Amino acid sequence: MKAIIIRGQEQQLEVTELGREDDIKALIGQDSVIFDEIDDANVVYFDEDCFIRGTEGRFQIDSLAPIAGVGVVIGRRDNNLTDTSFEEDALLGRTKFL
Repeated sequence: MKAIIIRGQEQQLEVTELGREDDIKALIGQDSVIFDEIDDANVVYFDEDCFIRGTEGRFQIDSLAPIAGVGVVIGRRDNNLTDTSFEEDALLGRTKFL
């Protein structure tokens, strides 16, 4: 599945392919992973405890709460992961690095 990784500390986005949900935890580097809805077709996964851990590199998508560290944007429909509908440039335009 097509996903986009947001690396807050490096202030970079990268398109990648994921095979399963466990790949998201591996990319983020933590087991306490949750998601927030960006729109009706896309979500961003991130470390639930990113601020408790003192993770560097914050970013914000639209008006969602800021996230620290690494986020993974992927499509989600009916509780199933799908390709993200975002192109890298479009998501970058909606992302603010703090």
